[in-house]
Amino acid sequence: MIMLTIDALLWLGLHLGVAGTDLRYAATRRLGVNGYRGLFSVSSIAVMVLFCMSYAQSGPAIVLWSAPGWLRWVLALVMLPAFVLFAAAFVRNPTAAGGEKFLQRDVQGIQRVTRHPMMVSYAIWAAVHMIGNGDLASLVFFGALFLTAVVGMPSIDRKTSDRDDYAWAKLERTTSTVPFAAILAGRNRFVPAEIGWVVPAVGAALWLGLLIFHHSIFGGAPVSF
Repeated sequence: MIMLTIDALLWLGLHLGVAGTDLRYAATRRLGVNGYRGLFSVSSIAVMVLFCMSYAQSGPAIVLWSAPGWLRWVLALVMLPAFVLFAAAFVRNPTAAGGEKFLQRDVQGIQRVTRHPMMVSYAIWAAVHMIGNGDLASLVFFGALFLTAVVGMPSIDRKTSDRDDYAWAKLERTTSTVPFAAILAGRNRFVPAEIGWVVPAVGAALWLGLLIFHHSIFGGAPVSF
């Protein structure tokens, strides 16, 4: 647990203490945008590998609560829209790294639902695993990832605004972080045809595949068939 906690702090320090702060801007000025992104990506992968190893070797589970069977099925179903959002995040996403070219274009597809499909999918995934696992190590591991996703969304918004404040003002006015919030507020509308069938199909396939093979890949079955 000690190494897991240290790695969690390293992960949070890298993403909350560097990305979106003055340190990021200083590093970008010195290394350039691509140089910074390359260094940050390598650092993130290295810390994540250590973090995953610490989680896997965290020792006997200290169980804080046990999710009943019905709740585990609910959590498994909640993961379906998370996978759809994850798949959609790779399509025409102005808030993704390298997605600046889409910032000037009109909002379409999943961006009408949320301007942060990737981060929202990560937040749902982490929350589901915290609730479903119910042990201390999972609370530290997935809690750090959940916090990174939640705090990362306003950080991405600030960086997007810095790139093009005029385009950002339009994006902010017509979209929302919380899924469907802008639509319910009347600032946008839901157009399923713009999303198409490929993205939901890919998301559903990923969801079903991991639901079936989760035990073989990661150990532990989300639900009992």
